[in-house]
Amino acid sequence: MLLIRRRVPLTASQNILFSVCNLILAAAVFPVSPRPLTAQQQRPVLSTEEQSITQQLRGLRGLPDDVRATTTKQLALQIRKLPVTANKLRLAAGLASLATEGDFGRDTLQEVAATLAQALRELPVPPDGDQPAMAYMELAQLVRYEHVQATLDSPQYAAAMSKLEAADRVRQHADFTLTDLQGKEWTLSKLRGKTVLVNFWATWCPPCRKEMPDLQELYDRFKEKGFVVLAITDEDAAKVKLFVAERHVTYPVLLDPGRKVNELFQVEGIPKSFLYDQRGNLVAQAIDMRTHKQFLEMLALAWLK
Repeated sequence: MLLIRRRVPLTASQNILFSVCNLILAAAVFPVSPRPLTAQQQRPVLSTEEQSITQQLRGLRGLPDDVRATTTKQLALQIRKLPVTANKLRLAAGLASLATEGDFGRDTLQEVAATLAQALRELPVPPDGDQPAMAYMELAQLVRYEHVQATLDSPQYAAAMSKLEAADRVRQHADFTLTDLQGKEWTLSKLRGKTVLVNFWATWCPPCRKEMPDLQELYDRFKEKGFVVLAITDEDAAKVKLFVAERHVTYPVLLDPGRKVNELFQVEGIPKSFLYDQRGNLVAQAIDMRTHKQFLEMLALAWLK
Protein backbone atom coordinates (compact mmCIF):
# COMPACT_ATOMS: atom_id res chain seq x y z
CA MET A 1 0.00 0.00 0.00
CA LEU A 2 1.42 3.39 -0.92
CA LEU A 3 2.05 5.56 2.07
CA ILE A 4 1.69 8.76 0.04
CA ARG A 5 -1.28 8.46 -2.30
CA ARG A 6 -0.30 10.50 -5.32
CA ARG A 7 -2.98 11.76 -7.69
CA VAL A 8 -0.94 11.28 -10.85
CA PRO A 9 0.59 8.07 -12.23
CA LEU A 10 3.86 7.24 -10.50
CA THR A 11 7.15 6.47 -12.15
CA ALA A 12 8.98 3.35 -11.03
CA SER A 13 11.31 5.41 -8.87
CA GLN A 14 8.41 7.25 -7.25
CA ASN A 15 6.68 3.96 -6.50
CA ILE A 16 9.81 2.84 -4.69
CA LEU A 17 10.15 6.14 -2.86
CA PHE A 18 6.56 6.41 -1.69
CA SER A 19 5.74 2.72 -1.03
CA VAL A 20 5.34 1.35 2.45
CA CYS A 21 6.28 -1.95 0.83
CA ASN A 22 9.85 -0.59 0.82
CA LEU A 23 9.49 0.77 4.36
CA ILE A 24 10.19 4.45 3.97
CA LEU A 25 9.78 4.88 7.71
CA ALA A 26 13.48 5.67 7.97
CA ALA A 27 13.09 8.90 9.90
CA ALA A 28 9.48 9.97 9.80
CA VAL A 29 6.65 8.16 8.20
CA PHE A 30 5.88 10.62 5.41
CA PRO A 31 5.90 14.35 4.79
CA VAL A 32 2.77 16.15 5.94
CA SER A 33 2.74 18.18 2.74
CA PRO A 34 3.38 16.74 -0.74
CA ARG A 35 5.34 19.86 -1.70
CA PRO A 36 9.12 19.51 -2.23
CA LEU A 37 10.96 19.34 1.09
CA THR A 38 14.13 21.09 2.15
CA ALA A 39 17.06 18.99 3.34
CA GLN A 40 16.22 19.95 6.92
CA GLN A 41 12.58 18.88 6.48
CA GLN A 42 13.63 15.59 4.97
CA ARG A 43 15.47 14.73 8.18
CA PRO A 44 13.04 15.69 10.96
CA VAL A 45 14.40 15.76 14.48
CA LEU A 46 12.68 13.07 16.50
CA SER A 47 12.37 12.94 20.26
CA THR A 48 13.39 9.77 22.06
CA GLU A 49 9.76 8.64 22.27
CA GLU A 50 9.15 9.46 18.59
CA GLN A 51 12.23 7.46 17.64
CA SER A 52 10.91 4.51 19.65
CA ILE A 53 7.51 4.69 17.95
CA THR A 54 9.16 4.95 14.53
CA GLN A 55 11.21 1.83 15.21
CA GLN A 56 8.07 -0.05 16.28
CA LEU A 57 6.29 1.05 13.10
CA ARG A 58 9.19 -0.31 11.08
CA GLY A 59 8.85 -3.68 12.77
CA LEU A 60 5.07 -4.06 12.64
CA ARG A 61 5.06 -6.33 9.60
CA GLY A 62 7.39 -8.77 11.28
CA LEU A 63 5.03 -9.40 14.20
CA PRO A 64 2.48 -12.24 14.45
CA ASP A 65 -0.99 -10.92 13.69
CA ASP A 66 -2.26 -11.11 17.28
CA VAL A 67 0.81 -9.30 18.60
CA ARG A 68 0.60 -6.79 15.75
CA ALA A 69 -3.00 -5.98 16.67
CA THR A 70 -2.09 -5.29 20.31
CA THR A 71 1.00 -3.30 19.34
CA THR A 72 -0.94 -1.22 16.79
CA LYS A 73 -3.50 -0.27 19.41
CA GLN A 74 -0.80 0.60 21.94
CA LEU A 75 1.02 2.73 19.38
CA ALA A 76 -2.18 4.65 18.61
CA LEU A 77 -2.53 5.50 22.30
CA GLN A 78 1.16 6.43 22.59
CA ILE A 79 1.01 8.73 19.56
CA ARG A 80 -2.12 10.41 20.93
CA LYS A 81 -0.20 11.49 24.03
CA LEU A 82 2.68 13.07 22.09
CA PRO A 83 3.13 16.86 22.04
CA VAL A 84 1.53 18.66 19.11
CA THR A 85 4.13 18.61 16.34
CA ALA A 86 4.34 17.71 12.67
CA ASN A 87 6.04 14.47 13.75
CA LYS A 88 2.91 13.47 15.68
CA LEU A 89 0.79 13.81 12.54
CA ARG A 90 3.36 11.90 10.47
CA LEU A 91 3.35 9.03 12.93
CA ALA A 92 -0.45 8.99 13.27
CA ALA A 93 -0.98 8.83 9.51
CA GLY A 94 1.82 6.31 9.07
CA LEU A 95 0.21 4.02 11.63
CA ALA A 96 -3.14 4.41 9.86
CA SER A 97 -1.52 3.37 6.59
CA LEU A 98 -0.20 0.16 8.17
CA ALA A 99 -3.23 -0.65 10.33
CA THR A 100 -5.38 -1.85 7.44
CA GLU A 101 -3.00 -4.63 6.32
CA GLY A 102 -5.16 -7.46 7.60
CA ASP A 103 -7.67 -7.99 10.39
CA PHE A 104 -6.53 -6.42 13.63
CA GLY A 105 -9.98 -5.78 15.07
CA ARG A 106 -12.48 -2.95 15.00
CA ASP A 107 -11.31 -1.61 18.38
CA THR A 108 -7.76 -1.28 17.08
CA LEU A 109 -8.83 0.56 13.93
CA GLN A 110 -11.07 2.82 15.99
CA GLU A 111 -8.14 3.88 18.17
CA VAL A 112 -6.00 4.47 15.07
CA ALA A 113 -8.71 6.64 13.49
CA ALA A 114 -9.25 8.59 16.71
CA THR A 115 -5.53 9.30 16.95
CA LEU A 116 -5.30 10.53 13.36
CA ALA A 117 -8.42 12.70 13.75
CA GLN A 118 -6.96 14.23 16.91
CA ALA A 119 -3.65 14.97 15.20
CA LEU A 120 -5.46 16.70 12.31
CA ARG A 121 -7.57 18.78 14.70
CA GLU A 122 -4.42 19.85 16.54
CA LEU A 123 -2.36 20.58 13.44
CA PRO A 124 -4.40 21.07 10.25
CA VAL A 125 -2.35 20.86 7.06
CA PRO A 126 -2.87 22.73 3.78
CA PRO A 127 -4.51 21.10 0.75
CA ASP A 128 -2.49 19.44 -1.97
CA GLY A 129 -3.34 22.02 -4.62
CA ASP A 130 -7.08 21.64 -5.19
CA GLN A 131 -7.16 18.22 -3.52
CA PRO A 132 -7.40 17.25 0.17
CA ALA A 133 -4.08 16.56 1.85
CA MET A 134 -3.15 12.88 2.08
CA ALA A 135 -3.76 12.63 5.84
CA TYR A 136 -7.41 13.62 5.38
CA MET A 137 -7.76 11.00 2.65
CA GLU A 138 -6.26 8.39 4.98
CA LEU A 139 -8.82 9.19 7.68
CA ALA A 140 -11.71 9.28 5.21
CA GLN A 141 -10.78 5.82 3.92
CA LEU A 142 -10.78 4.40 7.43
CA VAL A 143 -14.24 5.79 8.06
CA ARG A 144 -15.78 4.88 4.70
CA TYR A 145 -14.23 1.47 4.10
CA GLU A 146 -13.29 0.17 7.55
CA HIS A 147 -16.51 1.48 9.13
CA VAL A 148 -14.98 3.23 12.13
CA GLN A 149 -16.07 6.55 13.60
CA ALA A 150 -14.22 9.87 13.50
CA THR A 151 -15.19 13.42 14.34
CA LEU A 152 -13.46 16.11 12.32
CA ASP A 153 -15.07 19.43 11.38
CA SER A 154 -12.88 20.19 8.39
CA PRO A 155 -13.63 21.19 4.79
CA GLN A 156 -10.73 19.02 3.66
CA TYR A 157 -12.14 15.98 5.43
CA ALA A 158 -15.53 16.60 3.84
CA ALA A 159 -13.83 16.97 0.46
CA ALA A 160 -11.95 13.71 1.03
CA MET A 161 -15.20 11.86 1.71
CA SER A 162 -16.76 13.37 -1.43
CA LYS A 163 -13.74 12.30 -3.46
CA LEU A 164 -14.11 8.70 -2.27
CA GLU A 165 -17.82 8.69 -3.05
CA ALA A 166 -17.12 9.98 -6.57
CA ALA A 167 -14.46 7.30 -7.11
CA ASP A 168 -16.89 4.59 -6.06
CA ARG A 169 -19.47 5.82 -8.55
CA VAL A 170 -16.88 5.48 -11.31
CA ARG A 171 -15.91 1.97 -10.16
CA GLN A 172 -19.54 0.90 -10.10
CA HIS A 173 -19.81 1.48 -13.85
CA ALA A 174 -16.22 0.66 -14.79
CA ASP A 175 -15.48 -1.69 -17.65
CA PHE A 176 -12.24 -2.88 -19.20
CA THR A 177 -10.65 -5.50 -21.41
CA LEU A 178 -7.21 -6.86 -20.54
CA THR A 179 -5.14 -9.85 -21.61
CA ASP A 180 -3.92 -12.52 -19.22
CA LEU A 181 -0.55 -14.29 -19.18
CA GLN A 182 -1.81 -16.93 -21.60
CA GLY A 183 -3.03 -14.34 -24.11
CA LYS A 184 -6.74 -14.65 -23.29
CA GLU A 185 -8.81 -11.46 -23.21
CA TRP A 186 -11.06 -10.73 -20.23
CA THR A 187 -13.81 -8.10 -20.29
CA LEU A 188 -15.45 -7.22 -16.99
CA SER A 189 -18.90 -6.52 -18.44
CA LYS A 190 -18.94 -9.92 -20.15
CA LEU A 191 -18.67 -11.68 -16.81
CA ARG A 192 -22.23 -10.85 -15.72
CA GLY A 193 -23.71 -13.89 -14.05
CA LYS A 194 -20.44 -14.52 -12.19
CA THR A 195 -19.03 -13.11 -8.95
CA VAL A 196 -15.89 -11.20 -9.87
CA LEU A 197 -13.09 -10.02 -7.58
CA VAL A 198 -10.85 -7.44 -9.28
CA ASN A 199 -7.56 -7.41 -7.38
CA PHE A 200 -4.74 -4.92 -8.01
CA TRP A 201 -1.31 -6.16 -6.96
CA ALA A 202 2.42 -6.29 -7.74
CA THR A 203 5.23 -8.77 -7.20
CA TRP A 204 7.23 -6.27 -5.10
CA CYS A 205 4.42 -5.63 -2.60
CA PRO A 206 4.63 -7.68 0.65
CA PRO A 207 0.92 -7.33 1.58
CA CYS A 208 -0.02 -8.42 -1.95
CA ARG A 209 2.12 -11.52 -1.63
CA LYS A 210 0.71 -12.27 1.81
CA GLU A 211 -2.92 -12.38 0.64
CA MET A 212 -2.29 -14.41 -2.54
CA PRO A 213 -2.49 -17.89 -0.93
CA ASP A 214 -5.89 -17.01 0.51
CA LEU A 215 -7.07 -15.74 -2.87
CA GLN A 216 -5.90 -18.97 -4.46
CA GLU A 217 -7.66 -21.11 -1.86
CA LEU A 218 -10.92 -19.19 -2.27
CA TYR A 219 -10.66 -19.35 -6.06
CA ASP A 220 -10.20 -23.13 -5.90
CA ARG A 221 -13.12 -23.42 -3.50
CA PHE A 222 -15.66 -21.27 -5.34
CA LYS A 223 -14.70 -21.25 -9.02
CA GLU A 224 -17.24 -23.98 -9.79
CA LYS A 225 -19.89 -21.66 -8.32
CA GLY A 226 -18.98 -18.91 -10.75
CA PHE A 227 -16.29 -17.08 -8.77
CA VAL A 228 -13.65 -15.32 -10.89
CA VAL A 229 -10.51 -13.55 -9.67
CA LEU A 230 -8.99 -11.01 -12.05
CA ALA A 231 -5.59 -10.07 -10.63
CA ILE A 232 -4.27 -6.96 -12.38
CA THR A 233 -0.64 -5.82 -12.43
CA ASP A 234 1.23 -3.16 -14.39
CA GLU A 235 4.52 -5.07 -14.32
CA ASP A 236 6.53 -6.77 -17.05
CA ALA A 237 4.99 -10.01 -18.32
CA ALA A 238 8.17 -12.10 -18.02
CA LYS A 239 8.68 -11.11 -14.39
CA VAL A 240 5.04 -11.77 -13.53
CA LYS A 241 5.02 -15.17 -15.27
CA LEU A 242 8.01 -16.35 -13.24
CA PHE A 243 6.51 -15.07 -9.99
CA VAL A 244 3.11 -16.68 -10.64
CA ALA A 245 4.66 -20.01 -11.64
CA GLU A 246 6.79 -20.15 -8.49
CA ARG A 247 3.70 -19.61 -6.31
CA HIS A 248 1.39 -21.90 -8.29
CA VAL A 249 -1.20 -19.20 -8.90
CA THR A 250 -3.93 -20.47 -11.22
CA TYR A 251 -6.49 -17.65 -11.19
CA PRO A 252 -6.29 -15.21 -14.15
CA VAL A 253 -3.47 -12.67 -13.93
CA LEU A 254 -4.05 -9.72 -16.24
CA LEU A 255 -1.47 -7.25 -17.57
CA ASP A 256 -2.09 -3.49 -17.46
CA PRO A 257 1.19 -2.12 -18.89
CA GLY A 258 -0.17 1.37 -19.56
CA ARG A 259 -1.91 1.53 -16.15
CA LYS A 260 -5.16 2.52 -17.87
CA VAL A 261 -7.26 0.23 -15.70
CA ASN A 262 -5.33 1.23 -12.58
CA GLU A 263 -6.17 4.83 -13.42
CA LEU A 264 -9.80 3.99 -14.22
CA PHE A 265 -10.19 2.47 -10.75
CA GLN A 266 -8.11 5.30 -9.24
CA VAL A 267 -5.70 2.84 -7.66
CA GLU A 268 -2.96 4.78 -5.92
CA GLY A 269 -1.92 2.08 -3.46
CA ILE A 270 -1.94 -1.71 -3.49
CA PRO A 271 -3.26 -4.26 -2.82
CA LYS A 272 -6.83 -3.21 -3.51
CA SER A 273 -9.82 -5.43 -4.28
CA PHE A 274 -13.26 -4.71 -5.72
CA LEU A 275 -16.04 -7.31 -5.62
CA TYR A 276 -18.87 -7.38 -8.16
CA ASP A 277 -21.92 -9.60 -7.75
CA GLN A 278 -23.62 -11.56 -10.51
CA ARG A 279 -25.59 -8.47 -11.61
CA GLY A 280 -22.42 -6.44 -11.95
CA ASN A 281 -23.01 -4.41 -8.79
CA LEU A 282 -20.00 -3.29 -6.77
CA VAL A 283 -20.88 -4.81 -3.40
CA ALA A 284 -17.60 -4.66 -1.46
CA GLN A 285 -14.09 -3.39 -1.66
CA ALA A 286 -10.87 -3.62 0.31
CA ILE A 287 -8.42 -0.74 0.60
CA ASP A 288 -5.57 -3.05 1.64
CA MET A 289 -4.71 -6.72 2.04
CA ARG A 290 -7.43 -8.98 3.42
CA THR A 291 -7.27 -12.19 5.42
CA HIS A 292 -9.08 -15.39 4.47
CA LYS A 293 -11.86 -14.49 6.93
CA GLN A 294 -12.19 -10.96 5.55
CA PHE A 295 -12.39 -12.23 1.97
CA LEU A 296 -15.13 -14.65 3.03
CA GLU A 297 -17.06 -11.77 4.59
CA MET A 298 -16.79 -9.88 1.31
CA LEU A 299 -17.94 -12.87 -0.73
CA ALA A 300 -20.96 -13.33 1.54
CA LEU A 301 -22.14 -9.88 0.40
CA ALA A 302 -22.37 -11.34 -3.10
CA TRP A 303 -24.28 -14.36 -1.71
CA LEU A 304 -21.28 -16.59 -2.26
CA LYS A 305 -20.69 -18.83 0.78
